[in-house]
Amino acid sequence: MSAQVEGERPVWPGRLWRYGPVVAWTCFVLSASSSGFSTTHTSRVVRPLLLWLFPHISEATLESVHFFIRKASHFSEYAMLALLAARAFLTSGRAALARGWWLAAFALVACVSLLDEYHQSFVPSREGSIYDSLLDMVGGASALACVALWLSLRRGGARAAKRRG
Repeated sequence: MSAQVEGERPVWPGRLWRYGPVVAWTCFVLSASSSGFSTTHTSRVVRPLLLWLFPHISEATLESVHFFIRKASHFSEYAMLALLAARAFLTSGRAALARGWWLAAFALVACVSLLDEYHQSFVPSREGSIYDSLLDMVGGASALACVALWLSLRRGGARAAKRRG
C-alpha cells in the first residue's frame, strides 16, 4: 500500500478507473474461451440470424460467413483489449510505463492471447490454435498502431498551432 501525503486525493480510484476496464475486458476475453463460445454454440445464434437475413444462402456460404465472424471476433476483441491497455498505460503515473505504453500494451495482448489459446486446448469443445493467437496479436497491434498514429497527428497539430501562435 502506498503512502499518501495528507490532503492528497487517494490513488486507488485513479488506478481503478485506469486498470479496471482492462481487467474486466481480460476476464471477458478469457471467459469466451469456454465451451459456451465454441463453434457449435455460436452457430446457434449466427445461423438463424443469417438465414433470416438471407433466406436463400447456401450451406457453404453459411459456414464461410460463420468462420469469418468468429475470426473477426478474435481480431476485434483483442483490438479492444489493446485500446483499453493503451489508455491505461498512457495515463499511468509511472513515466517508464507511459513512455513504453505500446510495448506494454502489446505484451499484455500477447500474453492474454497465448493464455487464452492454451486454455482452449484443454476445453473438449474447443481447439487451441497458434494461428488464432497470431490473429489476436495482429488485432491488438493494429489498434495500437492506430493509437500511435492518432497521437502523432495530434502532437503534430499542436506543434503547428504553437508555431502559428
